[in-house]
Amino acid sequence: MHFPNLTSPIQIGRVTFRNRIFSAPMGATDITADCCPGPRTQGFYELRAKGGAASVTVSELVVHPDTDGSHMLHLNLETVGCLAAHTFVADAIRRHGAVPSIELSHSGQYAGTYMSDKNKKESLCQWGPSDGTRPDGRPVRALSKEQIADIVKAYGENAALCKRAGYEMIMVHAGHGWLLQQFLSPWQNHRTDEYGGSLENRTRFAREVLQSVRNAVGPGFPIEVRISGSELFDGGYGIEDGIKIAQAFEPLVDLIHVSAGSYQFGFFNTTPPMFDPHGINVWLAAEIKKHVKKPVATIGALSDPEQMEQIIAEGKADVVYMGRQLLADPFHPQKVMAGQEDCIVKCLRCYTCMAERPVTFTRRCAVNPLIGREIEGMEVMPALRSKKVLVAGAGVAGLKAAITAAQRGHRVILCEKTDKVGGILKSEQAIPFKHEMYELGLVLERQALDEGVEIRLNTPVTPEYVKSECADALILAVGSTPFVPPIPGIESDNVVIVNDYYLQKEKVADTVVVLGGGLAGCECAVHLGMEGKTVHLVEMRDTLAPDCNIRHRPILMKKVAEFTTAHTGLAGQRITPEGVICMDAEGNEVLIPGKTIICAVGQKSNRADVDALRLSAPFVREIGDCIRPANITKAIYEGYHAALDI
Repeated sequence: MHFPNLTSPIQIGRVTFRNRIFSAPMGATDITADCCPGPRTQGFYELRAKGGAASVTVSELVVHPDTDGSHMLHLNLETVGCLAAHTFVADAIRRHGAVPSIELSHSGQYAGTYMSDKNKKESLCQWGPSDGTRPDGRPVRALSKEQIADIVKAYGENAALCKRAGYEMIMVHAGHGWLLQQFLSPWQNHRTDEYGGSLENRTRFAREVLQSVRNAVGPGFPIEVRISGSELFDGGYGIEDGIKIAQAFEPLVDLIHVSAGSYQFGFFNTTPPMFDPHGINVWLAAEIKKHVKKPVATIGALSDPEQMEQIIAEGKADVVYMGRQLLADPFHPQKVMAGQEDCIVKCLRCYTCMAERPVTFTRRCAVNPLIGREIEGMEVMPALRSKKVLVAGAGVAGLKAAITAAQRGHRVILCEKTDKVGGILKSEQAIPFKHEMYELGLVLERQALDEGVEIRLNTPVTPEYVKSECADALILAVGSTPFVPPIPGIESDNVVIVNDYYLQKEKVADTVVVLGGGLAGCECAVHLGMEGKTVHLVEMRDTLAPDCNIRHRPILMKKVAEFTTAHTGLAGQRITPEGVICMDAEGNEVLIPGKTIICAVGQKSNRADVDALRLSAPFVREIGDCIRPANITKAIYEGYHAALDI
């Protein structure tokens, strides 16, 4: 075993868990109209159990729909099939050796957050500890003591039903700004009765909830409480109170799960972006563990087994939770157990998974085409007849296609015209917060070789080459090339194409103009600013990074504002040794100063290569940027499904 601490069993309550890697709660994928788990939800949770996680937590079960209108999971005996649907989910997790857990939750003043019907959301009443107004202007009403008692009772009733359905652990959500944390928070709780004021009073509601759950499930049944170790904003509670909160809950629970932040102010504290260090919130769990005797779990952008092993070995936590990482690679725990950590696909922290939810109400992962679609098949099935498959282009789309075709039993030849695989991913190695994207290319190459793919470098594919190989199928993944605007000075020595930045870092001076404010340009500009350079970001459109998803874009724009000076509505006219001469909307020329110019105005598809090859084999499929420059998500999906179609 490479990771003896991470892979060792742990007993929580009277249940033994097979290792220390737990799958964090992540919202279901196809919640029915009456708030039951759909069949895709069952597959969504099952895949991570199959991948080796010790526990898989289903999220989030609303315990009191009368005061929490969010369209999340419910569990009651009145809805036909509801108990059965949950039973099928628990069974699907348990059959793979994982412990099925479920998170009991109440959104409080954020009720309706996940509802697709925004008109109905507007009509909801938001309940919290105190009367007030949310930062977005929505009024909040204080819960009465009678309502509090009814909610406490509902937690117990739902816990009993969960146990009946086959869940073997209960997680009570008392963090992230949801209702129980709203009572814990001095910023939100202004009550003057026994549920407000002192910390003892502010923990009373949650303690009553935990006692209600314990009474319902009985002794020895594992109960986990999820808290934010600190709210991480001025006016909220800090780690000192986080320690006391954990101590107050300790007699009533078997596992203390320490997260961070609060919904209104700390989304990016709770779910750290690519700009933050991995394990940024581990210190909260480590501090709390010093003051309690019950096992402590930690979470927060963890993906490296070495780091997780160290966390447990050093006594900072007893359990590590992963959320997004187990979407990127559900078999991460199994690979750790088998000593195959070099084959783990790392989460890019791109927020594709979280951005998909509010847009289509499904789940999707940039690097894993199975996510949210698990019931369509969790295994790559062998082809009826093995064929010879030629893949032209070894970027991310071509690599994924080659791997999948080889897994189906085809003989696969992957040709790359340059001396390295990876395509555009090679350029990400120079930007530390995007290093997982560079690593993705390396891992896909390793997977391709393990599957028996023959990789031929420095090998351009021509119609004659395809004919000479007698290929049955040709997958065109010939990618794109940088668009270079035809403006005077673009060929000057002070200009670096963004794709080549990793090869020409030494050319970049202390003052830089990044020409092009799309996603690639913004991220490059932020990186240069973080290195201490003076950076001007120039975009001809009125909006920066419109191609960025709705979760990643807010934090990216915050970083752009912090580390660069951004200019929109300016079109580059010519490049000089002093910078870029631009034209504004009124036709005035403006000099944006910088000794080095990074050209990041986009990509153009290699359509000429496609046109030359599209009739060269009986089966031809185009994938990735050669169709239309887009993103890793599109490339992975198209590569995977093209190979399934052969």
